[in-house]
Amino acid sequence: MNNHKSLTGLALQKFKTNFWGVFSLSLTACIGLISVFAYVLAPDASKNANQMHLSIHSKPPRFEVQMLTMPSSIESNQNLLSRLFFGKINTDTEIPIQSYKVIGDKLHYVEYASDGLQGLEKQVNLSQFPNSDYKFFINNRSFIFGTDKYGRDYLSRILIGSRISFFIGFVAVFISLIVGLLMGSLAGYYGGKVDAVIMWIINVTWSIPTLLLVIAITLALGKGFWQVFIAVGLTMWVEVARVVRGQIISAREMQYVTAARALGYRDYRIITKHILPNIFGPLIVISAANFAAAILIESGLSFLGIGAQPPMASWGAMIKDHYNYIILGKPYLALIPGICIMLLVMAFMLVGNALRDALDVKT
Repeated sequence: MNNHKSLTGLALQKFKTNFWGVFSLSLTACIGLISVFAYVLAPDASKNANQMHLSIHSKPPRFEVQMLTMPSSIESNQNLLSRLFFGKINTDTEIPIQSYKVIGDKLHYVEYASDGLQGLEKQVNLSQFPNSDYKFFINNRSFIFGTDKYGRDYLSRILIGSRISFFIGFVAVFISLIVGLLMGSLAGYYGGKVDAVIMWIINVTWSIPTLLLVIAITLALGKGFWQVFIAVGLTMWVEVARVVRGQIISAREMQYVTAARALGYRDYRIITKHILPNIFGPLIVISAANFAAAILIESGLSFLGIGAQPPMASWGAMIKDHYNYIILGKPYLALIPGICIMLLVMAFMLVGNALRDALDVKT
């Protein structure tokens, strides 16, 4: 056990000396925290950051406008936990305005209009505001990343969109590990006909293009959030199974496995307690690579329109909505989510490379 701990300590020490590995792990941890607390950080904390203002669509970064909030009489019974993790159910109406003035007991305001045009002038009774305090409901709103083509806050959509890209990695890797460990362990440990059947299933699954298989599974399960997670996970188990099978074939002839059999231990205990802990290193490296692959597959599916469905925020869907803006003079609308995907994928790949180097027993 002491030797095992010392090897783990050496691996951790070696990992800490890899600058890019530590930096990438810190970056993925930051993105993970952002995805969990996205609604706390997002300027627009409404559900899916879906507050649309068509009059201010496609505005550049750092755009500012006065926003009039019309309070609603509908009460929301949403608790604090739901608001923090799933967004606020917004019952108020937000109106971008150019100017306002109070005449008597009425608030006169001019709606915001694009391209320097004069907006419509409207009026509301001051009694619609609690204690007639209208100033509390008019504030300057700044859009750091600008707005998308529907007039939604782009920074909020980016922050909340990180949830799908980040968590699909966890779910897909979890599913792929469960299926891959089961199939690979059975094939590698028992061999013979069991190995032949499982290898046939692996080869058939491997021969089908990943994106095509994901599309088929998604269409069978239906379009949606969890369906994509399951579909991506079910296509990534093959590589895990092949690695586990190969590692177990080489490990099952070792002396400690022979000793465990001589002591009368069951096959389940030999596999789970003796063999799998010794092949944990390659599994960690594969899981890191599968994280990156899952993010790319989900982004591709969302771009094709069969991933996360509107109004849910997704980096891939945001690229799909705005890729034509690249030639319309506003390329940042497609580049920002693209850069986010690139950074997250690259971070996971660098973590995987650093783990591979740290767990390399030859060095």
